[in-house]
Amino acid sequence: MPDLCVLGLGLIGGSVLRAASAAGWTAWGATKSPQDATAATSDGFDVTTDLDAALTRAKAEDALVVIAVPLPALDEVLRRINSVHPTAKLTDVVSVKAPVAEAVARLTPHARYVGGHPMAGTSTSGWQASTPTLFHNAAWVITAEDDSTPEVLQEAIRLALATGAHVIPASATEHDAAVGRISHLPHVLAAVLATVGADGGPLALALAAGSFTDGTRVAGTRPELVQAMCEGNRSALLDAVDDALGRLGAARGSLASTGGLAKTIEAGHQARQALESHRKAPRKNKDIDLNSPTAPKSLRTLGARGGRIVSLDGATARAQTS
Repeated sequence: MPDLCVLGLGLIGGSVLRAASAAGWTAWGATKSPQDATAATSDGFDVTTDLDAALTRAKAEDALVVIAVPLPALDEVLRRINSVHPTAKLTDVVSVKAPVAEAVARLTPHARYVGGHPMAGTSTSGWQASTPTLFHNAAWVITAEDDSTPEVLQEAIRLALATGAHVIPASATEHDAAVGRISHLPHVLAAVLATVGADGGPLALALAAGSFTDGTRVAGTRPELVQAMCEGNRSALLDAVDDALGRLGAARGSLASTGGLAKTIEAGHQARQALESHRKAPRKNKDIDLNSPTAPKSLRTLGARGGRIVSLDGATARAQTS
């Protein structure tokens, strides 16, 4: 099994360390939080607060390095990587991809980088919230760019699969546009919904049931984490917010003029049915040679069609597509 160094041991980074260790990887981690380091060590994991020491070991072992810190802390970590291990095999689990790729190119220009983003999480944070099963059956985006190093691309895919996730390849730009709609916009809408509900006073909160609780779940996430995630994807999120405002405006106009919401509600129902149909659709098997010069393009095409990688046999990715 490959060696793994995880930098940042909150919910996602901690879960990566737990899951990779459970899968047989030789894995260690570093965190700035003494509390998380103590808790992780008490749980039997090889963890330090000395980032340089963890990176020195990663250099000696040629380990895959996973950046698992919030976006505002990224530049500081990349500067340390460039100082200690400038040619690191590097991936990340940050929630936006184009800003990370830009920062890597600027601050660690010799690193061998392939982006990643597991689509999993909870409203809780920190090492104690992490679990080795967080990524089971989850989608894990791996960025497949034309200049991706095949070795690192394969290791990043292998890591995602080892955690129990399936891999959806995409470019950084495609990823950010998609998550603006299905991840970052929901956080904004949850914040608005929670505020509107609370403005209804004690009676409204006493009556709040499943639809309100489900719709506001992610509003329980630490605000600074949500802020960094959403503001880091500003352009794509603006497009998604504009789309949502247009639909809300149309709903309001219809409700005010005719008293009807049929079009809005029917469109939403059909969209939800499309999600269920996609998840239940039969899939065809497809093999992709990751050593081929055309592999990045083939991977991006697979992801754009809603396909996924479910296993890796050497350099051959076993994929499923609709």
